[in-house]
Formats: sequence, structure tokens, C-alpha cells
Amino acid sequence: MQVKLLFFASLKDIVGSRQLLLDLPHGATIEDVLARLEASYPRIRDYRPVVLTAINEEYVDQRTPIHDGDEVAIFPPVSGGEVDSVPTAISRRGELYQITRHVIDTQNISKQLLRGEDGAVCVFEGVVRNNSKGKRTLHLVYEAYETMALKKLEEIGIFVRQAWDIDSIAMIHRLGHLNIGETSVAVIVTSAHRRAAFDACHYAIDKLKKIVPIWKKEFFEDGEIWIEGQ
Repeated sequence: MQVKLLFFASLKDIVGSRQLLLDLPHGATIEDVLARLEASYPRIRDYRPVVLTAINEEYVDQRTPIHDGDEVAIFPPVSGGEVDSVPTAISRRGELYQITRHVIDTQNISKQLLRGEDGAVCVFEGVVRNNSKGKRTLHLVYEAYETMALKKLEEIGIFVRQAWDIDSIAMIHRLGHLNIGETSVAVIVTSAHRRAAFDACHYAIDKLKKIVPIWKKEFFEDGEIWIEGQ
């Protein structure tokens, strides 16, 4: 059988390609794929304890079997950096989830979400800062497994709307080159009362950083490095 492998962030750099086609025997698992890759790219072995894997945009463990035609994504822990595509979004009443390469206009989005019944709007913006661990940052580049990232944003938003008494939620992440001071991610929550908006917004951004497959590469005066989760 044949499967398509997708690589992201530092693993993409190790393999030297965004994707590969791999022939496997029937009954092969994710663990078998990693073993094959490690034989060709020994540096991948260092990632074995922490590597994340997904089949057809759903997280799986290394014992999971693979089937013919599956799309298997292999990536380091999310850092919550670039692929060629147009902006992607899911939009419906009370919800907006978007992966974009354009400037995030939180003020305009907030106005679109607000209704007369709302008494609070909570906005979180993650912005690019000019330093990291004592080194001067020049700019960042964000990359994502875009289709899976959008799906995970939606999953978080649906859970938040069920768990808290809120009216609406928007979660937007920007990809590509970002300069110092630019917004990389925004979470906007509206509700009748402030406590629900605060708590829902706090949960949403924390969960995004843990499960949405997005990475960033920091560029310094003397080099660059992928920032990956633990």
C-alpha cells in the first residue's frame, strides 16, 4: 500500500521536503513509518519520544495502523511556521475560525461579533516581541498544517461555546512572515457578562497553544531556530 507523508517545522528541514510517498506492507503502523524514516534520516530518532502524528488530520499514537491512501502527518510538538494556500476560514453565526496570511483586524472582528445582548467582549492578541531568551528577534515565520489547524480551532470553539455561557467566539491565527509588534493570533469572545468571556478566552488560547498544529521560526541576527513545544 502507499501513503502520503507530510512533514512540518524542523522535521521538514531534516527530510528536506514537505511531503513524501511511502510504500508500506499491509498492517503497518505509525511506529513502522518512524522506523523507516529513522533509517534514512537518523536525526529523526531524537524526536521519537516527543514526535506527534496524525492520520487524515486526527491525532493518533504510534501503535495506530495505517491504511492505503492515508495522509500521515509527522511533526514536533506544536509551539503555539508556511505552506502555499489561500486564507482558510469557517464562519457561521457566533463563530469564526480562520488561518490567514493577512493582518488580523481584531477591532473590526469584534464589531461584527457584538450583539445588543452582549455586555462584554474579551480580546486576546498574541504579538511578536523583539527578544527571546536574551537574544534580539528580527522577525518570525509561522507555519501550520493548515487544514488540521482549522479543524482544531473549530473543535476548541465548539467546546468553549458549550462549556461557558457566551454569545460568540472568533479564533484567528496568522501564518508567514511577521514583524515585531504584529499580531500572530487572536481570540475574541463576546458574552452577556465579563466572567464567562474572560474564562472562555483564557481556556481557548491555552488550548490552542497545546493542540493546534502551528509552529514558529525565530530569526535572530546570528541565525534562526524553530520554536517547538515540550
